[in-house]
Amino acid sequence: MERITIKKGHDIHMSGVPAKNIESASHPTVVAYQPEEFRYTKPKLLVQEGDSVKIGTPLFFDKCMPNVKWASIGGGKISAIHYGYRRVIEKIIIELDKNEEAVEYTVFDHHEISDLSKTKVKDHLLATGLWPMIRQRPYSKIANPEDTPHSIFISCYNSAPLTVDLDVALRNRSSSFQAGITALSKLTDGNVHVVVDEKCTSNTFMDLKNTEIHMIRGPHPAGNVGIQIHHIDPLKPGKVVWTVNAQHVVTIGRLFLKGIFDPSLIISVGGSGVKNPTHLKSRIGASINTLTTDRLHDGPQRLISGDVLTGKTNDKNGFIHFYESTVSVIPHSDKRAFLGMLHPGSGKTHYSLTNTYFSFGANSFPFSTLSNGEGRAMMPINSWENVLPMDILPNQLYRAILANDVEEMEQLGLIECDEEDFALCSFACPSKIDVGSVIRQGLDVLEEEEKQ
Repeated sequence: MERITIKKGHDIHMSGVPAKNIESASHPTVVAYQPEEFRYTKPKLLVQEGDSVKIGTPLFFDKCMPNVKWASIGGGKISAIHYGYRRVIEKIIIELDKNEEAVEYTVFDHHEISDLSKTKVKDHLLATGLWPMIRQRPYSKIANPEDTPHSIFISCYNSAPLTVDLDVALRNRSSSFQAGITALSKLTDGNVHVVVDEKCTSNTFMDLKNTEIHMIRGPHPAGNVGIQIHHIDPLKPGKVVWTVNAQHVVTIGRLFLKGIFDPSLIISVGGSGVKNPTHLKSRIGASINTLTTDRLHDGPQRLISGDVLTGKTNDKNGFIHFYESTVSVIPHSDKRAFLGMLHPGSGKTHYSLTNTYFSFGANSFPFSTLSNGEGRAMMPINSWENVLPMDILPNQLYRAILANDVEEMEQLGLIECDEEDFALCSFACPSKIDVGSVIRQGLDVLEEEEKQ
């Protein structure tokens, strides 16, 4: 068992941390897919409005990889399909039946899963529509079934603020988790790496077979799978590594053990805009309204599908994204303090990574949407370098991307990067630069070059 220590980074102590218990959310009446979130795919519908579907019924496939399909996350009727510019599919909404039916598949026990071949596991995941749960690095896109990854990574540590405590979410689910790992281990000739918080107390991650366990400690972004890959099995040109969310490993395990696609999911709802932040037992694609009804403080709030660093702004009529298991809520504010930079500040009114303001020991900070400044000239004072635990020069990489210098981007290690790994750089940046979006801009250029 390897131990990894991350020294660079920063834990953002936000108020509204979800309690370490699980409550049941209101039963949703609708769920939805949002195909635009699946990067570099071209979805083609297999259903139309008014069609009846079961849990597991194929809804659409990728025209670039026709064998990759998406299974329905609910049983009921396709109530609406929303299109955007140039008929891009934005949303597929499923109105749920009271008694949902599910497509049934072959059931395997643990011994039988161990005896399956790589081809059988791959074909089963493709046929059941669960293949999109597997993503690849570089580019954080859906894995190509024709590839054989050098290794597979599963991060069981969420270090971003307000995210699901996987110690809580995966409690007493060791059988399904092990089945998922066993199945995934068939897809690579290398190792399945499971990375766990050093403070973890759950028995779900202990005594696992067909995997290599790593204990990690340190501030955010220690829980980001990209940081873990960088320190355990670094990427290089031509090398592919696959990643799977920890809760999706359980979903894959249940597919083999139970013979059905179980879309259940533990979702955290937290932030200073929430009355009683907690973990909720819900499902993939649940409506934000179902998760937040009677849980928000009065006043305007910003609802985010995901954590506050990398999530997407949403509203009560929206739906949680496929790869997300967090709803963050922070008050909307546009009030700026008079002569704010000259104000002495306190731990309750100002937050600082650099001790620009005095702090008097506040344990958590009630963040709002106020950015306390606007975009300004770039200041290379190591604010990015101090929170990025990778052997990468973020300042130089940022400039190479803006200059569209593909060769220099590659030499500076862009292939190892993802925007979530640079989200803390954006938070720490005194110039208010969205570093992560520029990283994605560079990755889009490299991905396009790779196709040519």
